[in-house]
Amino acid sequence: SVFIPETQPDVVVAEDIPLDILYEDADIIVINKPQGMVVHPAAGNLRGTLVNALLKHCGSLSQVNGEVRPGIVHRIDKDTSGLLVAAKSDRAHIGLAAQIKKHLVTRRYIAIVHGNVKEDSGTINKPIGRHPVDRKKMCVREDSPRHAITHYKVLQRFGQYTYLECNLETGRTHQIRVHLSSIGFPIL
Repeated sequence: SVFIPETQPDVVVAEDIPLDILYEDADIIVINKPQGMVVHPAAGNLRGTLVNALLKHCGSLSQVNGEVRPGIVHRIDKDTSGLLVAAKSDRAHIGLAAQIKKHLVTRRYIAIVHGNVKEDSGTINKPIGRHPVDRKKMCVREDSPRHAITHYKVLQRFGQYTYLECNLETGRTHQIRVHLSSIGFPIL
């Protein structure tokens, strides 16, 4: 016999989690997301996310992405710290998404990689898709229709490590990690 449990509604609970707020007005909020915090609830991470904290702080957020990802216009990895803009209103959400799509928003990241990057700057233009064996991972896939472009610039070299600035032209899942690894410089 098989027991199939009742499906649970996607309800995101507001939680009192401290936020490092850099800017806030009636339409948007800019948060300095700490490393280790998941952006929105998903399997295995239903509580303790940035969305849980934002709902407690703001009361309500844009509903463009539905009830599970309210206000989330863009994401950064759990293990990445940095600034994230969330939308409080649908109007702000639609406007921000359009600006990102038109490349009017600059997304700049810094990273330390293993290895000494010889060129002072460069561009990685390789498509990214799901790993053929481990579906939770992303990798460079020449057969993927999801093109991805990352521009990088060396900020400083430290022997076997290089401090880089990366600018995204596209926004694919784990793009910087995948691209830098694909050219032999995994993020430290």
